Amino acid sequence: MSNSSAPVLPVGVGPHAERELSLMLAGSKPAAMFSEAVQHRSIIPEADFAPYVADGRLVKREHLTGDPQTGIEFIHIYYALPGEEWRIDALHKLEVGIQQRTIVATPEIETEIGRLLGYTEDEIAAYLIWTRIRK
Repeated sequence: MSNSSAPVLPVGVGPHAERELSLMLAGSKPAAMFSEAVQHRSIIPEADFAPYVADGRLVKREHLTGDPQTGIEFIHIYYALPGEEWRIDALHKLEVGIQQRTIVATPEIETEIGRLLGYTEDEIAAYLIWTRIRK
């Protein structure tokens, strides 16, 4: 699934993008998360993940939330390997906190999210450098 409006990422940043499912099935990625506005649902690859959720190889959870400032409703869909469901709970708490502005997306929070998703320390460091350059 390609998003033409997505920024071009440097090497080492976003290496899981569009590869989440294959990495999870290989056992090298414990969790994946997707979020988008409900009225614009088009990028979350639910159909790709569905057979593996149905046969128990992956766990899926979804949550709806609203942005208190804009009133826009968002869907958050999380996948985890069996036994790694705790990552979904932790990711959702952080994502909702950032969305509702009760948690600030600091480098420490971004690092925690990266670790929950299964990124390496080098991948997280590259992402943090990239986000600082973009600001």
